[in-house]
Amino acid sequence: MKKSFLLSGLMMCLLLCASCSTYHFGVEDKALQVPDEFGQTEAVIAQAEQSPCAKYCPEKIAKAKELGKQAAETYWLCNNDEAMRLLAEARRLAKEAEGCCPAPIAEQPAAPAPPPPGKVCITLNVEFDYDNAAVKPKYHNVIGKVADFMKKYPTTSAVLEGHTDSRGTEAYNQKLSERRAESVKNYLVEKFGIDSSRLSTKGYGESKPVATNKSAAGRQKNRRIDAIIECASAE
Repeated sequence: MKKSFLLSGLMMCLLLCASCSTYHFGVEDKALQVPDEFGQTEAVIAQAEQSPCAKYCPEKIAKAKELGKQAAETYWLCNNDEAMRLLAEARRLAKEAEGCCPAPIAEQPAAPAPPPPGKVCITLNVEFDYDNAAVKPKYHNVIGKVADFMKKYPTTSAVLEGHTDSRGTEAYNQKLSERRAESVKNYLVEKFGIDSSRLSTKGYGESKPVATNKSAAGRQKNRRIDAIIECASAE
């Protein structure tokens, strides 16, 4: 009976010890004390999950949790510096998720004003494939009409403005928009012989959408070149 009592006490002790186990990111703690960064990171991720913007970047929340788990596993392998780095990266991703709300759609641009009396004008709109700055063959004739206009009115100049959709980083999209503007400029120079001094370029990245970036059709409209072409005298 004494033996049975001892076994029962041992089992009870084991159950109590098991119930006292603590976890971080699903990984059991192997000591009573853990760095504060673990709890802080869990709190940051939980706060981000509750934010209204996180639903637009679920992959960032998932990655933050994954990094937290890796950090816990790494910490208990005694690689403390790497664990702290992983936790810091997890917190950074969670904070990014909080700011994932899409930018408000810019107001549709007003219809262009009619040309002044005695003036003739022309516009240019060219769209691009995703993550691409190459001019598609179907726009050859569209660009050709602008070239013909500039040849007919040799004092005119044009500003080619490049734009992107919102996928990718702002820095990358800025460079991509600039490449698109340069691509159309080179097309006018190389295919139609327009003097490059009459053409200037400007990239706006993703900052000036004309349609929603939530749909494929809207993103296609935003991957574009707009041209500001000087009006010429009709005389």
